[in-house]
Amino acid sequence: MRVLLACPYDWGAPGGVQVHVRELAAALRSRGHETLVLTPGRTSASEDDVRIVGTPIRVPYGGKVAPICFSRTSWRRIRHYLNVFEPHVVHAHEPFSPSTAMLTVLASSAPAVATFHAFHERSRLLTIAAPFLRSVARKLGASIAVSEAAAEFVAAVVDGGIEVVPNGIDVDRWSRAEPAADLPAGRRLLWASRLDPQKGFDVAVRAFARLATEFHDLVFVVAGEGRGRDALELLPPAIRARVEMLGAVPNVELPRYHVACDVFVAPATGHESFGIVLVEALAAGLPVVASDIPGYREVIHDGVDGLLAPPSDHEAVASAIARVLRESTLARELSRAGRERAREFSWDVVAPRIEAVYERAR
Repeated sequence: MRVLLACPYDWGAPGGVQVHVRELAAALRSRGHETLVLTPGRTSASEDDVRIVGTPIRVPYGGKVAPICFSRTSWRRIRHYLNVFEPHVVHAHEPFSPSTAMLTVLASSAPAVATFHAFHERSRLLTIAAPFLRSVARKLGASIAVSEAAAEFVAAVVDGGIEVVPNGIDVDRWSRAEPAADLPAGRRLLWASRLDPQKGFDVAVRAFARLATEFHDLVFVVAGEGRGRDALELLPPAIRARVEMLGAVPNVELPRYHVACDVFVAPATGHESFGIVLVEALAAGLPVVASDIPGYREVIHDGVDGLLAPPSDHEAVASAIARVLRESTLARELSRAGRERAREFSWDVVAPRIEAVYERAR
């Protein structure tokens, strides 16, 4: 098939949707399909099958900033590439976001499939926009959500069934990476996400502050940037010196840091539809400590392949991490079970399920 994938967010910005679209396109090509990706971007794309159709603007929404593009110029470029590529199916990611994916669905006459990635406990904006969004939804031949939480979020707007197909990852890329050699000695607690309050960075910092007094060899490795960086000012200078700030690390470079660390922490406070960062950590063999929230509960089975703690409770997060650091048997078992769990999200498993949706939509 010729599959046109539409990504709503800045191609060069860090984000789970961009990683998903990039890796899905590669998985589809490996299975014999032809792909074209339309996306906004501030710089040119290095991939041969990616076309930048507009310049994104940063729009605050739900505690985050979405780099989206909705313009007449973008509309013309999208129509051009639809006419040239003549897709058998259009796969639009987050088509309810006013950006490239929505415009592609509206402009295309090809069968359209949507994947919904987002989750919020409630959204006043979604409710207000529902009448217009239903006109977008009516053009969809099939709908996918990456989790039950994401499906529930859009169910009031999308007619018909929504199939849950999780995010996929290249498991081998995470499990077979060579460990980074440029990290401080000691046991290492890893953070790999934006430094946002919603992601719980301040919770992780407070948990590390408590742990640092008991585990004198513990280092906090932070891969990410964001406005929540100020949380580090809570730390005394001696403990702050044990935080290794890597800055924004491209996803392709992250595996070597994962396999060089001992525990992964993800204490997001909410609004997580799935938790691809958890699957990546599981694939790398890292014991995971995460918050007990919708989306994350669909990835981690508490006490089996990871540990869940109440959201916004840094004491509980610290206690769970301490268990992993103290109990070597627990750490080994979480690592083993996590690797097995990650295989369920391999592209070898996920891509055929998406292909089946394409066939039904046609």
